[in-house]
Amino acid sequence: MASITRRGPFQFQAIVRRKGYPTQTKTFETRNEAEAWSRSIESKIDVNQFRDRRELEMLTLGDLLQRYLKEVTPTKRGAVQEGNRIKQLLEHPLALRPLSTLRASDFASYRNERLENHRANTVRLELALLSHLYTIAIREWSLPLEHELKKVSRPKADPGRERRLQPGELARLLAAIKQQDGSAGPALTACIELALETGMRAGELLSLEWCQVDLASAVLYLDMTKNGTSRLVPLSEKAEQVLASLPRNGRRVFPNFYDTSGLDRVFKRACNVAGIEGLHFHDLRHESASQRAPHVTPQTLAKLYGWKSLQMAMRYYNPLLSELHAAIGRTSPLTPY
Repeated sequence: MASITRRGPFQFQAIVRRKGYPTQTKTFETRNEAEAWSRSIESKIDVNQFRDRRELEMLTLGDLLQRYLKEVTPTKRGAVQEGNRIKQLLEHPLALRPLSTLRASDFASYRNERLENHRANTVRLELALLSHLYTIAIREWSLPLEHELKKVSRPKADPGRERRLQPGELARLLAAIKQQDGSAGPALTACIELALETGMRAGELLSLEWCQVDLASAVLYLDMTKNGTSRLVPLSEKAEQVLASLPRNGRRVFPNFYDTSGLDRVFKRACNVAGIEGLHFHDLRHESASQRAPHVTPQTLAKLYGWKSLQMAMRYYNPLLSELHAAIGRTSPLTPY
C-alpha cells in the first residue's frame, strides 16, 4: 500500500514500496494527484508492466547519441555522414535535456527551428536518425522510453533535382580544371568522365579499388552499393580508356580524395572558375541516366544504375525539351552539352 505524506504547503510525497521492486517516490501539489500516481504504479506492478523510469532522469539525449555514435553508427555504410549529423545534434541544447523530460513537442519544435534555415531533406534525415536512436534504445538497450519520435510528423521530401548539363558547360568545366594548380585536377577530370559514362555515385567512385576493375572484361565489380546490394558496372570504351590512363598508386583508384565532401568541394571550386551555377557532382548521375534512357528499357536502366524500383528510373530521367521533341518525331536538332 502506498503512503502519502504532507511535507508542506502544496507538497504531498507519494511512496510506493513493493517487495522485489525499487521504491518509487514522487512529490505532487495535491493529495489526489499523489494517490492517482500511486495507484497507477501499483497497477502496473500487479500486471508486470512496471518499468523504473528513474534511469531516464540520469541520462541525457546527448548520452544516448554518444553511445549510438560509438556502437551503431560504425556499422553503417554512411557512417561519416551520420557522424556529422550526430555532432551537430550534440551541439544543440536539446542534447543536454534528461530523457525523462523530452516529449514529442520538443522534437517538433526542433524540427520547426531547423526548417527555418535548412532544407527539408536535411531535417528529415535528422529526425530519422533520432527515431532510430529511440528504437535501438528501447529494443536493444532496454531503456523504459516511449517512442516520442513516432508522434512527430516529418517534413515532405524535397522535389527531385532535374539539373542537366547545359550547352558548353562540360567543356568549360574541364577547361577550368586544367587551369587550376594541384594534383587533384586529373583525378577530378577522371571522376567527371566516369560519372557521365557509368552513372556511378561519388561514394562508389571514391571507394573503388583496383581489384574491382576488370579491363579485360570491361566491367567493374561493386561489392556494396548505397541500396545494400552488389552490382556489375559495364564499361563503355571511353570509360575503359579513362581507367587505363590512371596511375596505379596504391589500392584505391582515386586516392586523391578522402571522402565525397572533399570531391564536392573541388568540384564546386572548378564550377565557380568556369562560371557554372547550380551544378552538383551528383547531377552527373542524372545526366548519365537521361542520356541512356531513350536507348534502353526502364528495366535495363534500373539494372545499369543499381535501382531497386522503376520509380527511381523515372526520378533520374530528366529529358530536355529538345529530346522530348525528338521523341515525338519533331526534326529540331538535339541540344548537345
